[in-house]
Amino acid sequence: MASRARSPKKPTAAVLKPKKRINSRNKGASAERELANLLKERGYDAARGQQHKGGTDSPDVTGLPGFHIECKRVQSGNLYNWLAQAIKDAGPEKVPVVVHRKNGKRWVAILDFDAFLNLLIYHPL
Repeated sequence: MASRARSPKKPTAAVLKPKKRINSRNKGASAERELANLLKERGYDAARGQQHKGGTDSPDVTGLPGFHIECKRVQSGNLYNWLAQAIKDAGPEKVPVVVHRKNGKRWVAILDFDAFLNLLIYHPL
């Protein structure tokens, strides 16, 4: 009796269904609005920055005087690259801060340790 070759199983509908792609530009803009609204809830006059410029006058979120905010809403990435961008764009008069959130997680603020220590000098615990 000759063995009959089995045909491969057909993929189920779940396998064939393509994942919904998220436009990273829309996701970034949504994250910036989310962060700005969170800051507004805490009493800050926050808003999305002017994204088309780049540089010291266009942080991702405005409304925190003395700070340059870069907003990141991704599952993974290089925080050192993000911080380097914030440092470059902040200029000498502002503290560069990267504010980041993954899906289902809380927002975190990332800044250079020396900048953190300087903040402690001006705002002791």
